[in-house]
Amino acid sequence: MSTPASASSARNEVRPVAPKLIELSETVLYGDVWERPGLSKRDRSLITVTALAAMCRSDQLPGHIERALANGVTREEIGELVTHIAFYAGWPAAMTAGRIARKVFDGTKS
Repeated sequence: MSTPASASSARNEVRPVAPKLIELSETVLYGDVWERPGLSKRDRSLITVTALAAMCRSDQLPGHIERALANGVTREEIGELVTHIAFYAGWPAAMTAGRIARKVFDGTKS
């Protein structure tokens, strides 16, 4: 799985502070959990973007939206995801996610 530039940058910022956290991210989360055959990477991306958006995790959301696009999730599907979570996670969470998605889309060529 390719790592979005924003994710690499975040990992490099945190690595000196919490090297074990980054090691676990790279080996367990991305090396094992994301590679499990029970869900496609596309489905994992949809789930991850939804969870991050619902929890207003603005720092992590751009990199995972980039990853979702790379994993085959369309811009339209991300828009539907944002609309859907408004009713479950709240309007502010959805509006924040929508603004972040727009910034990612503006920086993405697809």
